[in-house]
Amino acid sequence: MKKDIKKKIEELRKEIGRHNKKYYVDNKPEISDQGYDALLAELKKLEDAHPEFITPDSPTQKVGGEALKEFKTVKHMVPMLSMDNTYSSDEIMEFDERVRKNLEVEKLDYVVELKIDGVSISLLYEDGKFIRGATRGDGVKGDDVTLNLKTIKSLSLKLTGKAPEVFEARGEVYLPSKVFLEINREKEELGEELFANPRNAAAGSLKLLDSSLVAKRRLDMWIYGMGFIKGAEFKAQSEALDFLRRSGFMVNPNIKRCGSIKEVIEYCNEWQEKRHGLDYDIDGMVIKVDSFLYQRALGQTSKSPRWMIAYKFPAERKETVLEDIIVQVGRTGALTPVAVLKPIELAGSTVSRASLHNQDEIARKDVRIGDHVLVEKAGEIIPQVVEVAKKKRKGDEKEFLMPKICPVCGSAVRKLENEVALRCENTSCPAQLKERIRHFASKEAMDIEGMGEAIVAQLVDKKMVRDYGDIYSLEREDVADMERMAEKSAANLISAIEKSKANSLNRLVYGLGIRHVGVRGAWILASRFRSLEKLSSADIEELEGINEIGSIVAESIYGFFRTQENKKVIEKLKNSGVNTKEKDMGRVSSHVQGKNFVVTGSLEGFSRHEIEDLIRRLGGNASSGVSKNTDYVVAGKDPGSKYEKAKKLGARIINEDEFKKLIS
Repeated sequence: MKKDIKKKIEELRKEIGRHNKKYYVDNKPEISDQGYDALLAELKKLEDAHPEFITPDSPTQKVGGEALKEFKTVKHMVPMLSMDNTYSSDEIMEFDERVRKNLEVEKLDYVVELKIDGVSISLLYEDGKFIRGATRGDGVKGDDVTLNLKTIKSLSLKLTGKAPEVFEARGEVYLPSKVFLEINREKEELGEELFANPRNAAAGSLKLLDSSLVAKRRLDMWIYGMGFIKGAEFKAQSEALDFLRRSGFMVNPNIKRCGSIKEVIEYCNEWQEKRHGLDYDIDGMVIKVDSFLYQRALGQTSKSPRWMIAYKFPAERKETVLEDIIVQVGRTGALTPVAVLKPIELAGSTVSRASLHNQDEIARKDVRIGDHVLVEKAGEIIPQVVEVAKKKRKGDEKEFLMPKICPVCGSAVRKLENEVALRCENTSCPAQLKERIRHFASKEAMDIEGMGEAIVAQLVDKKMVRDYGDIYSLEREDVADMERMAEKSAANLISAIEKSKANSLNRLVYGLGIRHVGVRGAWILASRFRSLEKLSSADIEELEGINEIGSIVAESIYGFFRTQENKKVIEKLKNSGVNTKEKDMGRVSSHVQGKNFVVTGSLEGFSRHEIEDLIRRLGGNASSGVSKNTDYVVAGKDPGSKYEKAKKLGARIINEDEFKKLIS
């Protein structure tokens, strides 16, 4: 009997250890948090009943994860423990009863915080100066990721006001939802494996050895507490949070001090409904006893503190029917299978499609056309098929295999080395051409108003446009006869095309669709080379020497400008009068140079991209998110949440007229 129990304990430890590695090291979790907690609870129950089998290396005795070999390992001055989880209001009540019983008190104050779904980090400060940052690792030792953390704009390198002699700030690094979607969109176009959720993307980013690549990921952080502290004393978590705010840390504004467990539960329920309106991902709430005196009295186990607990939101899943699987072709030729679903309401929006990523993913989940499937939004953002209801199969479901030829042009497809996606190699493929032209005409690129999906499809299908260089040969008579195109809209389109010729060089570089070159990369290249001619003649060594341009990006740029087909298109653009030189703005504005701007709301005299372009060309920085480093927020009509965040952080808010005066 005991032999069987010991064997079961060893099997559970092995299984939990495997999932720890998948979650903390590989960033590819295979089971839900609840599934993991169930395994851990089963192991703990067996060990409690048979303490003779408990070992120091059991998962119940330590935090999961391990330091990565590529980074220097550092020891935390105070261990970074994990939290016990609850999944219902009854379990929150039980936590309260247990805590009050141990403290022998009738009433307690709690601090309730959003549980940011990111990567836990510890920041070491000495005399108010940032010294080092590390990941949680195994809770005792973590990876020194100081250089990577310094790429995060909201990190305080020097604290404001009087600071303790030495202390560790504790927080969570996360990836904003908008940035996560942009990164995955780029990965999908390039045929690379997508990040499963924002947490995985943040963890993967902090593991990069090249900090210039980390900077492109635009990570952010919230600070929620302290570890070791010398030279200051605080009586409560709420007091410590106030100090952190005053010192210049980004402390989440959605924190509440509650005088009863009923108020705690109400606040948790409130955020379970409101969470979809945030621009970052949360997976629950953290409940902490406010008093540090009581925290010390309650103490901790080897794994987690007894004075705090996490309430995990249930993942919103719904069942629907997978009606079909279609294959989309991106502008780089990558083939992506997409599930066509019977529409359902999920996490605040209607879901009718979900990416299946690639053939390996379809095979692993055994997804078939006609299946009943469970769908959830990964990180509350991307719809994904998480499970097949195989018991509901009737036998007429159809297996799916990726096509051996491109579903659009009929050309052969193949899988390139080190890529997970199949790729159509026909550069004249209409699907690729349509996506390339849509990209070229997009707001971030040449901003050709009126050249939407339907118009681009007709231009390509009627062979009026064979590359984006042909756009500038179109005349009003050519487009007036197309569907959805009246005389006036035809004139407007031709006018928008003509207007785009004067765009800045960085817009053109981005519009060319060079692999791995995003909006910021295009701006860096335009600022460095000042003309398309100089950029196109740059060698790899020169490109690699530019800050934020790594070897992979450099090779992509170099190869693009040496492809004969691309040379011909660029020549068309030049002959059509498209601007290929960086405009000389004269002296940069002293009021703008080096300042950080965020633009929000609807403007009258500028489009969002025009004003951001102008800010960069005048020597300023245009960002998508408000942080403590934001100098100005240019607010138009209906500014939304960025405006509210700017007010809370004390950033200077100006209107459009005030911005014009600033730059004059």
